[in-house]
Amino acid sequence: MKVAVVGTGVIGASWTTLFLLHGHEVLACDPAPGAEERLRAAVAADQRRLSFVPDLAEAVADADFVQENGPERPDLKDELFAALDAAAPPGTVLASSSSGLTPSRIQRACTAHPERVLVGHPFNPPHLVPLVEVVPGERTAEAAVETAVRFYRSLGRRPIRLRQELPGHVANRLQAALWREAYSLVERGAASVADIDAAIAHGPGLRWALLGPFLNQHLSGGPGGIAHVLEHLGPPMEEWWADLGTPRLTPALKHAIAEGVDDALAGTTAADLVAERDALLSLLLDAKNRTHHL
Repeated sequence: MKVAVVGTGVIGASWTTLFLLHGHEVLACDPAPGAEERLRAAVAADQRRLSFVPDLAEAVADADFVQENGPERPDLKDELFAALDAAAPPGTVLASSSSGLTPSRIQRACTAHPERVLVGHPFNPPHLVPLVEVVPGERTAEAAVETAVRFYRSLGRRPIRLRQELPGHVANRLQAALWREAYSLVERGAASVADIDAAIAHGPGLRWALLGPFLNQHLSGGPGGIAHVLEHLGPPMEEWWADLGTPRLTPALKHAIAEGVDDALAGTTAADLVAERDALLSLLLDAKNRTHHL
């Protein structure tokens, strides 16, 4: 297939790597100065099937699938999708990597074929993390959804289809719920940034990497499963919900979080952290792929 990657920042470069690893031809496009050089430096795959095309219309003219990764600004998305709608073949799916904008908002700019517009939101880095949230808009055709799900599955991804449009989709909303309480704990002085990270990374986060919140909770209920948990631990959980914080990102809280992260890093560079993260992700994914139920 010919896949057009529009926007070649961190997410676009990772998508490009994934598409190339699966044998597709990639036509990449990004108007930023030096974009091609940065893309080629970032792509960890054979680049013989990678072409960088400065003109958007040329990049998508013969594309079988378009993955858009532009900035999260509605005005730029409008401009971008109006151009994509005009230039891409009518049957080509236009998938946005948007982490928060709804597809109905995005497809408003498409006057010709809004039915092929949807959100295909990955998790960073897309060439490693399997999740892709496929979100149709009000005018998205079922055929476009099926095409996107089938395509992402062919890449070894785990697409989930959302049944309702929500700002932030599903996974980002779940993350936001955790971050809200994490920030509140820092604000209250209940725990340090490093200890909060440790509480997740060396505790429930290990199980969450294997099974989701419902199946993990089910297993904690013993023979009675999740029904037992909800019956006997539901009331105290509701009390915890009532005590969860509602922090505001004040300058003082932002400073405390940033300072806490600096302390936790203790001189470790972001590049070293990314390399270690990706190496462990690869090992974990390999183990999961060899385990039938995970």
